[in-house]
Amino acid sequence: MKMLVTGGAGFIGSHLVDRLLAEGHEVTALDNLAVGRRENIAHHLENKQFQFVEADIREREYIGAYFTGVDMVFHLAALADIVPSIVNPVGYYTTNVLGTMNVLESARAAGVKKFVYVASSSCYGIPEVYPTPETAPIRPEYPYALTKYLGEETVLHWGKVYGMPVVSVRFFNIYGPRARTSGTYGAVFGVFLAQKIHHKPFTVIGDGTQTRDFTYVTDAVDALASCALSDVAQKVFNVGSGGTYSVNRLVELLGGDVTYIPKRPGEPDCTFADITKIRMHLGWFPKVSFEKGVGEMVRHIDSWKNAPVWDPATIEQATKDWFKYLG
Repeated sequence: MKMLVTGGAGFIGSHLVDRLLAEGHEVTALDNLAVGRRENIAHHLENKQFQFVEADIREREYIGAYFTGVDMVFHLAALADIVPSIVNPVGYYTTNVLGTMNVLESARAAGVKKFVYVASSSCYGIPEVYPTPETAPIRPEYPYALTKYLGEETVLHWGKVYGMPVVSVRFFNIYGPRARTSGTYGAVFGVFLAQKIHHKPFTVIGDGTQTRDFTYVTDAVDALASCALSDVAQKVFNVGSGGTYSVNRLVELLGGDVTYIPKRPGEPDCTFADITKIRMHLGWFPKVSFEKGVGEMVRHIDSWKNAPVWDPATIEQATKDWFKYLG
């Protein structure tokens, strides 16, 4: 089939492109390279089944032509991170909400057979129930979480009104090779691996007992493919690892010294997906254990050699708006 992946040069998007091409599909990747990196898809540029288009989803008139003849759309393009969303809420809204509407309208005009949206577990805010089901209250704590949820609501509304077959997946703490190495104090793996390369102590927030549902990227991609190729539509699914793991356990697996920094407001002590629904509807389940996934990250550690090396002082400076507005 003919597939289109927005955000196709990004971390998860490029792994999805790998999977779709390996299965013999024709793939177009749209990415404005604000977050994605050309090197993530460089190994496919000579593949006649692959097309890369540098484009911004905020420009509907431009991107629309690339949806012609497309069977399925995977919408991953978005701005991520907490602090930048606090500083630049307008940019996040225009990309994550209005950009999503542009992608939906382009897909609707082209008559696509399936639309899969990548949402975020951050919509749950600080949950009251663990593992957290899809029916848990929606309580976004910052603009990134809000805009990703509004994007999901837009997708579901287009499905309802226009009869588009849509699915939204709420990802929990995805990690793996090609994870972003730049930006304002990024995800814990990128921070820790850069610190490990440079023999710096790991900057652990709070006491490190907080846990996260760390989900390996190939499991996330497998869930996307399962959603797209099924008959299921108008559904929302959590996608997680089936467990939750402490930051202290991650430090133990990586090995190294630790320095502790203040706990940040608006962050849950635990993220843990209830994945009963996606198991029941699609038979999907995660296959990569936390220990194996961390081992793969260490095996690719050279990818983080040019990543920012954070320390308590630079983190304090980078997150000052976080504490100012959410504290």
